[in-house]
Amino acid sequence: MPHDDSSGQTAARDETEQGVAHLAVLARGPRAAGSAAENEAREYCARVLRGAGFEVVLERFDYSQLPGRYGTPIGGAIGWLTVVAAAFLGASGGTRAAAAVFALGLALLGAWTRWMLGDGVLAIPWRRASALNLLATRGAGAPRVWLVAHLDSKSQPIPSVVRVAGVVILTASIALTLVALLLTLAGAEQRMLWWIGAALATAGAVPVMASVVGNDSDGALDNASGVAAVLAAATSVPSDLPIGVLLPSAEELGLAGARAWGESRRRSGEQGIAINCDGVDDRGELTIMYSGMPSIEVIDAIRGAAGEPTQLRRMPLGLLLDSVALTDAGWRSVTVSRGTLASLRRVHTRSDSLLRLQGRGIAGTARALARAAEALAR
Repeated sequence: MPHDDSSGQTAARDETEQGVAHLAVLARGPRAAGSAAENEAREYCARVLRGAGFEVVLERFDYSQLPGRYGTPIGGAIGWLTVVAAAFLGASGGTRAAAAVFALGLALLGAWTRWMLGDGVLAIPWRRASALNLLATRGAGAPRVWLVAHLDSKSQPIPSVVRVAGVVILTASIALTLVALLLTLAGAEQRMLWWIGAALATAGAVPVMASVVGNDSDGALDNASGVAAVLAAATSVPSDLPIGVLLPSAEELGLAGARAWGESRRRSGEQGIAINCDGVDDRGELTIMYSGMPSIEVIDAIRGAAGEPTQLRRMPLGLLLDSVALTDAGWRSVTVSRGTLASLRRVHTRSDSLLRLQGRGIAGTARALARAAEALAR
């Protein structure tokens, strides 16, 4: 007799419909950190998780909006001024002045970057705000494995792929200016190289400095899709398995929610595994991204659970996700996403809406998250 796989097809269809239903609720409009829309999305997630037997609590945290709103544009301006000023002086024969300006500018840029990208988002005294992280646990004892996805959204005048390209080009201009400086100090005439560096810096700095934060994107891909996948995964994990769910706020404002949660756990001595899900498009391979030292155990668990080809890559330059903050706090953390280059062209724009996302990739991503969590939690 032929094998009857109707039950498996029904289960797969149910999983797909569940993920799409979560997505439809979460991506109804923009969800800026601390907004009423974000609160409504959080309340929906709490109802879903409580219905699956999770205990849900909200943790309030205070942070500065300065890094998330202005850190990138100001950093881009510092980098651009450093290269252009050094190039003008170097091409005009003022090599020592160029070296001094370049060294000072790099020191300032490095200090600014460390301040903006680190725990400064929790300590900076200006532009203070409050937000809420949602925590859900099930089972006895502290969970070893947490599934993570940020709730908030933002918009920018340019899509993420352009901003990332700008950061890469600006970084390349700094490297080229350093080469021009070293060759000039060695006695070689490098007037053209100086001006090429300045031109590259200008091309790269424009999109970086334009990366100001707004609230004009529904955030369907970034990150209603990731939250939908985490909800679907968490509710499918066996009820006797102790796992945690973290839905942080203010990811789009300097990873503030994840940094606050990671810092509170570091003070209590709690560390474990955090699988972040950020961006699940309808097309594209499942991708695992990491910063710092990769955790082979976590990566192998996700790959083994995926049941499909996966990509593994280091976090691209200019891309900041909650797994970076959790890794900095001592957790073994990666980000799971699904998409193509076209996906990044929609992120942080008005195009990131349900008109461009059907949710076909959520069910498969959720299965990979759930199976990996089960394997790692046992």
